[in-house]
Amino acid sequence: MHIALCVAYFTVLALLSMYGLHRSHLVITCLRLAKKLRAMKAGVPALPENAAAEGLPHVTIQLPLYNEATVAARLLDAVAAIDYPRELLEVQVLDDSTDETRMMVRDHVRRIAETGFDMQYIHRVDRTGYKAGALDAGLTVAKGELIAIFDADFIPQPDFLRSLVPQFLADPKIGMVQARWGHLNRDVSLLTRVQALMLDGHHLVENRARAAAGWLFNFSGTGGMWRREAIRDAGGWEHDTLTEDLDLSYRAQMAGWKFAYREDVVTPAELPEDVSAFRAQQFRWAKGTVQTSRKLMKRLLTASHLTVMQRIEGFFHMTPHFAYPLMVLLSVLLLPALLLMPATDIRMMVLIDLPLCAGTTGSLAAFYAMAMTAQGRTRRDALRNLPALLAMGAGLAPHLTKAVIEGLRTMSGEFVRTPKAGDIVKAGQRYHARADLPMTEIFLCAYSFVSVVASLKTGHWFAMPFAMLFTFGYGYVALLVATEQAARRRAALAAFEAGASISALESVPPPVASEEELAA
Repeated sequence: MHIALCVAYFTVLALLSMYGLHRSHLVITCLRLAKKLRAMKAGVPALPENAAAEGLPHVTIQLPLYNEATVAARLLDAVAAIDYPRELLEVQVLDDSTDETRMMVRDHVRRIAETGFDMQYIHRVDRTGYKAGALDAGLTVAKGELIAIFDADFIPQPDFLRSLVPQFLADPKIGMVQARWGHLNRDVSLLTRVQALMLDGHHLVENRARAAAGWLFNFSGTGGMWRREAIRDAGGWEHDTLTEDLDLSYRAQMAGWKFAYREDVVTPAELPEDVSAFRAQQFRWAKGTVQTSRKLMKRLLTASHLTVMQRIEGFFHMTPHFAYPLMVLLSVLLLPALLLMPATDIRMMVLIDLPLCAGTTGSLAAFYAMAMTAQGRTRRDALRNLPALLAMGAGLAPHLTKAVIEGLRTMSGEFVRTPKAGDIVKAGQRYHARADLPMTEIFLCAYSFVSVVASLKTGHWFAMPFAMLFTFGYGYVALLVATEQAARRRAALAAFEAGASISALESVPPPVASEEELAA
């Protein structure tokens, strides 16, 4: 029994460590290709301000919206301020909204269009294909040779097109250029700081390493620009996965198109400020990535025109979310390992376990420290938030394990948008993400706490930090979700009671004057 348990434990740990240590490989790649990264950062010289239209391509900016009342006007105003010859610029507002956003955006578009700006409002009667369907519908009538895409919570800078268009002019095989995401609300809370660190790792280590090494990487869904011919050549936008951006990116690159990454061009965006919205966003990304790996993995691994390293890196790129079920399984196996395995086996487990976990944690520290230094911040910023990031990763594991299972079971699913706060003082006052009570996280928190106690009782001190990490991670996410749900229930009850009071007042008949009062 204990031999099987030992084999299971070390198998899970080894697989999990493989994904952690892979980040070290990305860090080493960035260090090895530092000279090339500096050249990438310099990019191609931008177009001069008020550049003449002669020789420049027509550009279409697509703005996919769905119930974005809090941020839509801000986006439209930012796009209207972009510096590019007006006769070569078209904006498509692809609005699938079902609430007041529709009328608000239509009026705003009309006011901007009256100034001579080519801004078109396109509304679909249904959400077939969700975001991918809206982008594809707009593409059929778009005028541009190049297509820039911005989600509702982004604020494109005026020089965005002047910075990216020359990249396409310099190389006709460039199919997509991705700019870096900035964070408008990085310092609002610990949750937003952790999210910013996670995204900075993706943009400033993963994307930089893959782009510099010539490996495959992805359009991030927003804050980037496509060559229209590359979209068409890859088969167009398809909506059989929830990550249409990753899907199209791999199809385009396997069709021979090159991608470029511009870390020097930053587009600020809004991070979810409540954990329910953050979990919904991560669930969609996890499920969609698994669906895309199901769809394209065989084609990727058997593509003879790709190098071995391109295929290996592509495998890691499309399977990172499988680490979450492994993390849950590891936390479950820890308690029986402590209780059932002989002390000699436990000591051997620690001798192997500790170096692997230390190496994995060290690789994560190096990974996120590089992400901070690449943008001019200090390593201390990464190290200070790393424990919270590790705990958040553990706390999200049960929810994202469900996403992985759903992605393996079905290629369908609803595209659940991430609620944005925009100019609302408190996030979530207008839009909310649905969330169930975190019963799984609560159970795993209690279970991991028993592992902490077991490590103390059995004298296995080295196991205690890992059990505590799982306990804190599960408990932290469960507490955040439960607190948010309780606050929303209180707000809903207060609104209901206020509405009932108003209805009661409206139903009271006006006082009837007596005959004496009428006579007077």
